[in-house]
Amino acid sequence: MRLSQIKIGELTVPNNVFLAPLAGYTNAVFRQMCYELGAGLTVTEMVSAKGLCYDNEKTKDLLMVTHGYKGIKACQIFGSEPEIMRRAAESEAIAPFALIDINMGCPMPKIYNNGEGSALMNNLPLASEIISAVKESGKAVSVKFRIGLDGDRIIASEFAKMCEDSGADMITVHGRTRDKIYAGGVNYGAVAQAKNAVKIPVIANGGVFCKDDAERLMRETGADGVAVARGAMYSPWIFAEICGKPVLDKKQLILSQLKDTREYFGERFACVFMRKMISFYIKGTQNSAKLRVRLFQCQTTGETEEILKSIDL
Repeated sequence: MRLSQIKIGELTVPNNVFLAPLAGYTNAVFRQMCYELGAGLTVTEMVSAKGLCYDNEKTKDLLMVTHGYKGIKACQIFGSEPEIMRRAAESEAIAPFALIDINMGCPMPKIYNNGEGSALMNNLPLASEIISAVKESGKAVSVKFRIGLDGDRIIASEFAKMCEDSGADMITVHGRTRDKIYAGGVNYGAVAQAKNAVKIPVIANGGVFCKDDAERLMRETGADGVAVARGAMYSPWIFAEICGKPVLDKKQLILSQLKDTREYFGERFACVFMRKMISFYIKGTQNSAKLRVRLFQCQTTGETEEILKSIDL
């Protein structure tokens, strides 16, 4: 696909292939790895605005950045109260971040039933207030949302225009409705409608698991870039593939991820997290089912490392 810089307000992102936020996965070390593999922008897991306002320690842990990260720092926040969202955007914990992404697309019941995430697509005036409030922070602001709540309510273009009019500097459009969660195909036409409705950059999201998927998403939607989500969980080297960079030794990359995860988050977290990640990475390889069983029996990162060294990637 054609790589190009993206202007987000006053920020310039080096290329148009992004790592989308993934709750439970896009921690500081994983973002660092994806950035080094070619991702032009990486975004934190979604962070509760209320948690930030109440100085919750676990919430702040989600905002950790590795010492060597050289890219633009971007975080995603969620909430449904404009004043709380503004306070979160202006909080000390958010100070290191140049870009705030507002989650208006999370489809999960726990978030939706609380009036947050994709539930905001039910209330455009409130969504507009939230964007305007976050914009008061003086930071660049983007919004991630879905094309609609269900097949009878496709509002991608209307919602996109509202975002732009409310001050958003960029939008990311997930090409599925809320009711589909992550199932089914991407509605390219609806994403294209959002792109055609605004002048700010539009990033298309959904269904990118290889370079061909990224190229098709760009071609079919006319978007300015793509955001890779679950595809990065299975193959973080997808960024090197899309960006035309040489793919380095995959095993060494994962060993470095394990070492750095242990350094930043501790032994127990690293063991549990890396068991999960390696099980994604080995999907489709020989004896992967048996290897997964062994992985989830590991009680230390040392045991996990030994299994990884024995795998032919």
